[in-house]
Amino acid sequence: MDRRTVLRSAVAGAAAFSGSLWAGAALAAPAQPGPGPYGELLEADANGVQLPAGFTSRVIARSGQRVAGTSYLWHWAPDGGACFPAGDGWIYVSNSEIPLVGGASAVRFDADGSVASAYRILGGTNVNCAGGPTPWGTWLSCEEVPLGRVFETWPDGSRAAEERTRMGRFTHEAAACDPDRRVVYLTEDEEDGCFYRFVPDTWGDLRTGRVQVLCAPAGQVAGPVTWRDVPDRDGFPIPTRFQVGAAKHFDGGEGCWYDRGTCWFTTKGDNRVWAYDAVNQRLDLAYDDSLVPAGTAPLTGVDNITGTAAGDLYVAEDGGNMEINVITPAGVVAPVVRILGQSSSEITGPAFSPDGSRLYFSSQRGPSGTSTGSGGITYEVTGPFRR
Repeated sequence: MDRRTVLRSAVAGAAAFSGSLWAGAALAAPAQPGPGPYGELLEADANGVQLPAGFTSRVIARSGQRVAGTSYLWHWAPDGGACFPAGDGWIYVSNSEIPLVGGASAVRFDADGSVASAYRILGGTNVNCAGGPTPWGTWLSCEEVPLGRVFETWPDGSRAAEERTRMGRFTHEAAACDPDRRVVYLTEDEEDGCFYRFVPDTWGDLRTGRVQVLCAPAGQVAGPVTWRDVPDRDGFPIPTRFQVGAAKHFDGGEGCWYDRGTCWFTTKGDNRVWAYDAVNQRLDLAYDDSLVPAGTAPLTGVDNITGTAAGDLYVAEDGGNMEINVITPAGVVAPVVRILGQSSSEITGPAFSPDGSRLYFSSQRGPSGTSTGSGGITYEVTGPFRR
């Protein structure tokens, strides 16, 4: 049997076994193409962005250029991002996926959405790809290099960033905090990467704790999983992903998002969105482009992921046709944003403002397709998002 047939059989069996796994905000089965909640995409606007009716876009910043109304030069290669409340306004934080310079920047918005300021919150790091927000209001910025580190940063710039090497040294991608079990999930961007969790000694303090790796029987796509301690979190001379024989390996770990008992994470190498049921400790597929009718997959090159209080997931493409797709709790996947004329770029850093009315994201390399110079563009989309 081909991969498509094998996967359909495996997932069908898992779905029958999983019972109530997809309750609440989760899905009933791997998502399928269908009509989205906002309708079809219209013709591109003046920014080259296709959106459904009722939505508008604006450019917030361009790499190498001053953020409008400030003297701050926006960083190159904008990547993972998140939003944080700040007084009557909010802050959007964005990583820079550049070697040696790396780091992260922030844009602060007033209550009416106007830009109040822009500034650096992390510098002198290496290829900061994604990361994740914490419940206590900090941003975890992750280095996507071998022996990469995690840095805890303060979005308002009130405190210098601090290294969190006890969270493991590997090719970090994204992080998602689970306040219910008091752990932080971590993805690894390697072709044979693993899915980890950091168990801090004290919740809210990431300076000490244990790193564990998700384990499953060989060849299992979906089903029960366990966690085991990683013997040497520093990953040298043996990388963390090779230290536990039972560890499950994933093809290019990317975005990560926790919501109501489920940690969603993506793997770009096989175009999958995974759902880890943290309550029952089992793994299932929320989306796989091999599980939709051939030639109809709307979502490919899965990468960064975020979610809403309504239970919708928003997945950005690295590749594909430069879209952000929504995956609804009803199991429908459909495009909600498409950027034209930037096929050599990728969409990064999707994040909603605290009230859920504005979606921020970047085109990492823009029309030029280059990581340095003025290629990167950071956007805002406003509209009637479900929240």
